[in-house]
Amino acid sequence: MIIVEGTVAPAVVSAVDELPSVERVIVVQGAQRLTSRAFRAENSRVEVGPAGETVFGGPEFVVIAGPCAVESRPQMNAAVDAVVASGAVMLRGGAFKPRTSPYSFQGLGLAGLTLLAEQRKRTGLPVVTEVVTPKDVEFVAEESDMLQIGTRNMQNFELLREAGASGRPVLLKRGMSATIEEWLLAAEYLMHVGNSRVVLCERGIRSYDRSTRFTLDLSAVAEAKRLTHLPVIVDPSHSTGQPHLVAPMSLAAAACGADGLIVDVHADARTALCDGAQALSGEQFSSLMDQLTPVVEAVGRTLAQVRSHSLSSV
Repeated sequence: MIIVEGTVAPAVVSAVDELPSVERVIVVQGAQRLTSRAFRAENSRVEVGPAGETVFGGPEFVVIAGPCAVESRPQMNAAVDAVVASGAVMLRGGAFKPRTSPYSFQGLGLAGLTLLAEQRKRTGLPVVTEVVTPKDVEFVAEESDMLQIGTRNMQNFELLREAGASGRPVLLKRGMSATIEEWLLAAEYLMHVGNSRVVLCERGIRSYDRSTRFTLDLSAVAEAKRLTHLPVIVDPSHSTGQPHLVAPMSLAAAACGADGLIVDVHADARTALCDGAQALSGEQFSSLMDQLTPVVEAVGRTLAQVRSHSLSSV
């Protein structure tokens, strides 16, 4: 595939199209080029994991789960055991936490990455974790299967370039004040440096209503699916900030066409160092997974299953 940017005369397009070695010529105009349906009409599938065992954008609905922040080995063991037992196919956990307040828990950093890598080895499941600065991309990529760009960094363009060039799939969260166009343009930065393995995540936007932490914009999921071939998942935990809303918003996300979820689960939310108020318990997560199955099947999909895993002790 060769991409030519700029204005191209119709005669040139026709001449190139007639070359025997050219299968087809795609003329893409506008700001959204690589992310657009004009560039790729069919849905992209993004494979994550050493063997590509987790696939976003296909017939399976993918559920990622785990604690918002990596705190300790016992905490990780308890949370991971719970989500694996209930059927999560991918793990989450933050080692670097860009918090609103400088006095809030900022994550364990490299020690947290090590603990997350332990869970990756213990379960055999792929992991996603957030990277917050360009200089951290290389070593975070070494210890994870997918890089997350958080809401506060959606328009950190140097970070997007580095993450895009890392060779890892990228989970791109929508900025809390970003339009859909800005969100897709951020994805363009990742794809422009050669990374086609991008998954979008709607995680709620800032509005005047303070009854929930943010406002989950499910219309953006449906619209993004119309505009782009990239998979789109939903974060019902950070968007609502309240455990009792996570299940209904998860079901709504599945019904509106989302390709998956990323859910905050903590074995003891009362002691959580980060966003404990929104975390589900293991029992609540198990109930959510049971509720998801019929909704996912009603829209013609299946809940993604772990191909094989074995829990070991650490």
